[in-house]
Amino acid sequence: MSLTSLLKNKDVREKFSQEFLKPKFNLKQEILATPITKNYGLVGTAFDYLMRFYLEYINPNAITKGWVAESSLIIISIMEGNESSLYKKAEEIIARAKTIYSNYTKSGEMADEVIRSAILLAQLDTIFRTQEKYILLEQLAENIGIVDEGDVTDLKNLISVIPSDAFKAKEVCILNPTFGEGSILVEGADADLVIDNMLIDIKTAKNLQLNREYFNQLIGYYILSRIGGIGGIRRKVQIESLGTYFSRFGILHNIPVKEVIDEALLPSFIEWFKERANRNT
Repeated sequence: MSLTSLLKNKDVREKFSQEFLKPKFNLKQEILATPITKNYGLVGTAFDYLMRFYLEYINPNAITKGWVAESSLIIISIMEGNESSLYKKAEEIIARAKTIYSNYTKSGEMADEVIRSAILLAQLDTIFRTQEKYILLEQLAENIGIVDEGDVTDLKNLISVIPSDAFKAKEVCILNPTFGEGSILVEGADADLVIDNMLIDIKTAKNLQLNREYFNQLIGYYILSRIGGIGGIRRKVQIESLGTYFSRFGILHNIPVKEVIDEALLPSFIEWFKERANRNT
């Protein structure tokens, strides 16, 4: 069971509410990057790619891994064959994206082609992440490769409000970190980002709010890190704060771990979490 699915269960939500008091969230600010189209999910995923590219540019020693979009080739190959037009289109999108990404991380120039490439990668992500892949391929095959200009403008606005100083690592920058045994426990979960001692989740939402769902997700990632550590790095990273980057507002909100988690009670919760995650429902 994935972390997202696990956190949707009533008993899990109740347990998290009992164990972890959500702090007050009093931030108020006008939105800086208003959505232009209704392609909310696609733009959110595309921004995740652009943010990743940007972070690699400002943190040259960032630890990274392959793109989810590349995994879509496996799904397409199984369902359509690697000689299909869709497979060849996806392969071309990924190959071109790698060239554009490589050029960007050297120059730092966020040109339109970088943004378009991120949108195309986000389209491929959908193929890998959906649970109804056969239906999806029929619906999306004709649209993959088509870019809405409104989404390009939207992403330009999102990039323009990033507070660069907040994401410049002093020592450690890990993109899409995994959590060893913890990730395996919940079908390979990965978070968005670790900067030094802060674990960060990115939310490209039009409302500035830290709801219970967002908070539980942060706590869930933290629990996974305590179970399996953080993969891809030799040194031990101790997560001391939980961050949410509200990309449409240019705000990185930070919650110190010690303010929301009682270290003395955590071991028993972790044992409960492991047992619950190993159940199928």
